[in-house]
Amino acid sequence: MSLDHIKLSQTGKDQLVRLKRVTGIKHWNVLCRWALMFSLQDTSTPLVREIITDSNVTMDWKTFAGSEYGDVYLALVKARCLQDGEEPTDEAVSRTLTIHLHRGIGYLAGRQDLDSVHDLIMTVAA
Repeated sequence: MSLDHIKLSQTGKDQLVRLKRVTGIKHWNVLCRWALMFSLQDTSTPLVREIITDSNVTMDWKTFAGSEYGDVYLALVKARCLQDGEEPTDEAVSRTLTIHLHRGIGYLAGRQDLDSVHDLIMTVAA
């Protein structure tokens, strides 16, 4: 596992397809950033600890995080590792990113009241 390449599960991909349709956001990486932040704001530890990344959706870190905020996203994921009682090794950071990314995608995809970008912003900002 590595931060160089972020891969999604087939379920995550399917959920993102739906989110792209309802929000009008066209790029996986943008939705994934929102999903990560939505999951990180939940203080509970994710129940799922292993994700099978079996889809054909792959992003490199620069695509996922963007050139401007990559260090911020990395710092947030490392902080979450520490909060969850893990040393922020490369493997732990990568696993934490994958787990929170998928939990956030699942949270957003499960929202019945999410029909626009405005709804997405209101959901995450709440």
